[in-house]
Amino acid sequence: MIDLHTHSIFSDGELVPAEHLRRVENLGYEAVAITDHADSSNLDFIIPRIVKVAEDLNRFSRTRLVPGIELTHIPPEMFADLVAQSRNLGAKIIVGHGETVMEPVKAGTNLAAIQAGVDILAHPGFITREVAQVAAEKGVYLELTGRKGHSLTNGHVARIALETGALLVVNADAHGPGDFMTAEMAATVALGAGLDKSRYEKLRRDMAELVGRV
Repeated sequence: MIDLHTHSIFSDGELVPAEHLRRVENLGYEAVAITDHADSSNLDFIIPRIVKVAEDLNRFSRTRLVPGIELTHIPPEMFADLVAQSRNLGAKIIVGHGETVMEPVKAGTNLAAIQAGVDILAHPGFITREVAQVAAEKGVYLELTGRKGHSLTNGHVARIALETGALLVVNADAHGPGDFMTAEMAATVALGAGLDKSRYEKLRRDMAELVGRV
């Protein structure tokens, strides 16, 4: 089990990173990314702290903690600069907060995040076929989410990804202990979105490959 979109007390999550990691280790996770919400005001505060705690905790945990960030509600024009800053600060997984139907995310965010080189486009809402094609060409993963509300468009995202060849991930977008998914729940999210079992197994391999690169 791998999850590459979760939140700690460094944004709107409930847990310090140590407890966060311990809880998913207890669920048998191979890896988890902490990707707290950020814009230009707090990138330089969050990322170095997650990098440091990952260095500390990974010496003792069976589950690998991957330092990341979620660029959230930023103007589309700022994505390129903030993705570069995030990489320089040590973020290994960069998530773009996509155009979910649950929030007033600015139009054009999906495409800007993809073009800027995020690793994952979270809850991309009614992403268009044209934008998903760009994601496929750039190797950006589209998210199927277990998060209430954001998950309303999972079926659309899965269908568009299958039509365009875009990569997919399944993430919990966890903010607290009750949000962490089991492997069984992750499979339910994917299959419920319309993937068959062979496509879900490919998704799992693709997620493992992404973690192996960072």
